[in-house]
Amino acid sequence: SSNVVISIMRNSIPSRIRIIVQLAIVSLWVILVDQILKAYVYDVSKQLSLFVGLIITNCIVMGRLEAFAMGNKPWPSFLDGIGNGLGYGLILMTVAFVRELFGAGSLFGFKVFESMGIHYTGNGLLLLPAGACILVGIVIWIQRTLNGHRESH
Repeated sequence: SSNVVISIMRNSIPSRIRIIVQLAIVSLWVILVDQILKAYVYDVSKQLSLFVGLIITNCIVMGRLEAFAMGNKPWPSFLDGIGNGLGYGLILMTVAFVRELFGAGSLFGFKVFESMGIHYTGNGLLLLPAGACILVGIVIWIQRTLNGHRESH
C-alpha cells in the first residue's frame, strides 16, 4: 500500500523531502494497521503494539541517515547522531510531561493540581495518540518561531 501511494505521488514529491514523505506514509500505514488490529483482534494488537513504535522510530532514524550521514564523514555524523538522539529524547520527555500533567493531572503518579487545592479534570485528548501529534506540532511551531523560520513558497 505504501508503494502504491508513493507511486501515485512520485512526480509531486520534491527530491529534497522524498525520504521524509516516504517515512511519513509508511508510519501512517503502520498506525492504521495497528488501529485495525486493536479494533478487531485486540490480543494480537497487544502483542504487536511495541513494534509499531519501533517501526516509526526506525523510520525517523533512517530519514536522518539519508539526510546527513550519507553525505558526511564519520565524526560529524557521530556528532549529528548524538545531537539528534538528545534532541529526540528531549522532545519525547517534553511531550510526555505535558501529556501527563494536563492529560491526567499528575506527574509520576503525584496529583499535582489536587496537592495545590485546584480541582482539575484531565484533558483526555492529550492522552490519545492524536494529542501527542498535536503537541509535537506545537513544539515544531514554537521552535520555528523562535528561530525565525519562514516557509518559502
